[in-house]
Amino acid sequence: MNAQSTPVSRKGGPARRWLKVVAASIGAGGLVLAALVVNVVWFKPFSFRLFCERVFIRVALQSPEMMTQLGLADSLGIDYFNSRLTDRSEAHVRHLLAQGHEDLDTLRRYDRAKLTASERLSADILGWFLETAVNGGDRFFYHPYAIEQMDGIQVALPNFMVNVHPLRTRRNCEDYVARLAAFGRAFDDTIAFGRAQTGRGIVPPRFVIAKALDQLRDFTAREPKQCALYTVFAEKTAGVKDLETADREALLAQALTQVEQTVYPAFRRLTAHMETIEARATDDAGVWKLPNGEAYYAFCLREHTTTDLTPAQVHQMGLAEVERITHEMRGGLEKQGLHGKSVAELMHDLAKDRRFLYANDAAGRKEAIAHLQQMLDEANAGMSNYFRHRPKAGMLVKRFEPFREQAAAMGEYMEGSLDGKRPGIFFANLRNMDEFPRFFMRTLAYHEGIPGHHFQISLAAELKGVPTFRRVIPFSAYVEGWALYAERLMWEVGFHQDPFDNLGRLQDELFRAARLVVDTGIHYKRWPRQQAIDYLQQTTGMAETDVANEIDRYIVWPGQACAYKTGMLKILELREKAKNALGAKFSLKDFHDVVLLNGAMPLGVLQQEVERYVARVSAAP
Repeated sequence: MNAQSTPVSRKGGPARRWLKVVAASIGAGGLVLAALVVNVVWFKPFSFRLFCERVFIRVALQSPEMMTQLGLADSLGIDYFNSRLTDRSEAHVRHLLAQGHEDLDTLRRYDRAKLTASERLSADILGWFLETAVNGGDRFFYHPYAIEQMDGIQVALPNFMVNVHPLRTRRNCEDYVARLAAFGRAFDDTIAFGRAQTGRGIVPPRFVIAKALDQLRDFTAREPKQCALYTVFAEKTAGVKDLETADREALLAQALTQVEQTVYPAFRRLTAHMETIEARATDDAGVWKLPNGEAYYAFCLREHTTTDLTPAQVHQMGLAEVERITHEMRGGLEKQGLHGKSVAELMHDLAKDRRFLYANDAAGRKEAIAHLQQMLDEANAGMSNYFRHRPKAGMLVKRFEPFREQAAAMGEYMEGSLDGKRPGIFFANLRNMDEFPRFFMRTLAYHEGIPGHHFQISLAAELKGVPTFRRVIPFSAYVEGWALYAERLMWEVGFHQDPFDNLGRLQDELFRAARLVVDTGIHYKRWPRQQAIDYLQQTTGMAETDVANEIDRYIVWPGQACAYKTGMLKILELREKAKNALGAKFSLKDFHDVVLLNGAMPLGVLQQEVERYVARVSAAP
């Protein structure tokens, strides 16, 4: 849907819906004058704030799943998008790329000298994001794998339906069925894009295809009534107040029909496509093998770290951090009387020690979830000395769904909706409790929850007086860097009283440092998959299954794993510089406000904001 080409009608067309959403997001309910409509929708808005809102809303309105995820317009009665899925066709993606070019050109036409300080910050953040997006789209349009095991459509779309699509009203339930009916087109568009990639020599590695095929086949191996898309719908519709019994039964029957006649056939068509391209795949793991692959990896590294670090520099940074953390861990292990083996071997042995493991059954999983929640509650109660601002949004701890836990990481955070109706969710991977030692749980909880992702993402979502894009925009180095910084912060302020919990924290930090080595090893130094697996396991002592899943993640998301340590190191560096410059004037609460209360940003922009904070406080009497 293109708000630029559709006029406002008395019944409320896309342009009117666009303006209503803008009004909601900036608190300007009077945006109804025709002159303002024309200026905002079709020309360069006279207000920079309105331009920022236009950029965001034009993209959001063309992504029904994003609109549902954000929950931005439901309170206005604007919910037409809840019955649709996002257009995944190549033509639509190209349209969005052209729109990005247009928005970047318009952004550059604003006179920075006339912008406020907050507006200049918005311009810096948006400019970096748009420049990176259009540069990547122009140069590497076909490069990101269309289907892979981490967030390919066979995983992402069921996850969205099960965990994001609202089922609070009868209309929501009808929309759910309509979305099931749209699976066919979404999958077919993905298949078409995959074919276009294949024709250009862009094919995932053979082992990635094998994992995606396992997911596809497993999903359709169940009877339709046992499919998560049906069972979750049946469970949640039982509590919908305005849904009569007869109507619920009818909707359940329609949902089952869509699973049988639309969803499963779509999965099978994608299965057939993946089987076809499997014959063309190789076992080469890195993106160096793709057309212009070395340049593509350099771009991915810049996109995710938001720095100009070269692959060689990142690799050396990783090696240095691995050496430093390994030395610290050895000292901690020796204090517990553990020696005679490598750090990795000792940590591997600890992970198999029954005193650190839960029962590998339903009771053990329930106990682990309860302990994670307890740790988060304790953390939340103890943050007042370190944070001036706390998010209002709630958070749940849940287990990954079976259809995605085999290939998933050990934890994941899903942000809540902007309207606060859907809380944030911390997913824990409990596929095998023998791979879930207690001593790493605190670090996982602090990273995914409090004061990690939940604090940062929820505080950003609750920001007032800033363009909407700053409440939701993602920058991996900032977001993941903060979460890794949060792990260390919790140790610094005393939340790791048990020395084994601290060893778990250090093992996780060692893991993030080793990521720098293996990611650049795979995509820059051309390591084969097994070499990367061996290095990560021999360095960290992590379980073999976890290591293999992690390596396969880095293979399909080049550069992303390098964001964590890069971001953490930058935040720690900026904190240390602020402390040294301000001395007694330094406040940890103030520093955290500067980092968190502007939304996510590239690391270079974050550095500028911290430097402004230091200058401001230094100048104060």
